[in-house]
Amino acid sequence: MWEDFFSVQIFFIILRETLESAIIVSVLLSFLKQNFGSEDPKTYKSLQFQIWFGALLGMLICLAIGGAMIAIFYFLGNDLWSLAERIWEGVFSIISAVIISIMGLALLRINHLQTKWKSKLGRSFTLKNLDDIIIGDTDVAQLSRVGKIRYKVKLFTERHALALLPFITTMREGLEAVVFIGGIGVSQPFTSFPLAILAGGATGFFVGWIMYRGGNKMQLQYFLILSTAFLYLVASGLMSRGVWFLELERYVQLCDGQDMSEVGSGPGSYDVSNSVWHVNCCNGLTDGGWMLLNALVGWTNSATYGSVISYIAFWLFIVASLKVRLFRERNGYLPFIPFSWQRRRIRKQIGILKRAIATADDQYSEVNSEGRPSLTQQTETTVSGNEIEDGERDTLLS
Repeated sequence: MWEDFFSVQIFFIILRETLESAIIVSVLLSFLKQNFGSEDPKTYKSLQFQIWFGALLGMLICLAIGGAMIAIFYFLGNDLWSLAERIWEGVFSIISAVIISIMGLALLRINHLQTKWKSKLGRSFTLKNLDDIIIGDTDVAQLSRVGKIRYKVKLFTERHALALLPFITTMREGLEAVVFIGGIGVSQPFTSFPLAILAGGATGFFVGWIMYRGGNKMQLQYFLILSTAFLYLVASGLMSRGVWFLELERYVQLCDGQDMSEVGSGPGSYDVSNSVWHVNCCNGLTDGGWMLLNALVGWTNSATYGSVISYIAFWLFIVASLKVRLFRERNGYLPFIPFSWQRRRIRKQIGILKRAIATADDQYSEVNSEGRPSLTQQTETTVSGNEIEDGERDTLLS
């Protein structure tokens, strides 16, 4: 079957991790082109080499570590698999649903990640001389031995930030993908890995190239929404199927270890006392195209109370999570959580916003010949009109 050669879950895992790395690399390359492309071609080529070198080095190290981890995890899991197949299937399906749910929320924020990284890197790229990144009149000779080491490390990291950032990012995202694949892929044949990994990586790189070439942001957002919606369909099916396998294991134990689902459909193949519906066809474990629906959306011809309730509960949780995140995006805080608990996160958001405004303000001031207020002044005026209490705002901004 096609499941032996292509894993939908692994495809989306690789796509998500590749997209995040592609965003960072594309943002770095875009800033380079804007700030050094025409004014200083030599510096532009040198820094461009740093970016690609760091990204490729991180990828190579990730492949080496990840390949060993997957091999050990896969063969270990494969040996243990035969001892309790239905329990493993159920547990890993539920874990996969949780992992995919978390990734789906992150996938929806990929456009926001682009703005975040631009604001972080904006100041560094406005410096025409890379040596200016080191601020202050530090007398290295007067530093202690530890101080000298720290100063040299700081100097190295700041001068080679364009290589270190993609290096760390690609390695971290790659190792995350390895962990996710280990959790999801242990229940799938190893032959389903290569094509899914190649397809997910190629799609992610293609989207990154579109972003670098100035692709329409709204079109990218639609792509992310559709991908996340499909991802949640898969995750909801995994959650329901995981609970179904655990309930099947309980029924098998009641039947003295005989897997009654293997006899097909009909009387005796399912637990009548725990059945919501059962049809004598369309078996998601044995019948052709229905196996595809079982793999993608968790279809079963013999639903149990647990599988149906878990499916509904999953969607209620996703809807509630998205509603909460939407409120926080629009208002900047959560009304039912003490403000003091949210102060650190809000300060971080304000810092990102200030850096983004400072970067844009430089460009704005060049064309502002009518004496209009700067973007920073406009933003402060807008923020002062928000509904946050004066005392809370002063405490937050202090």
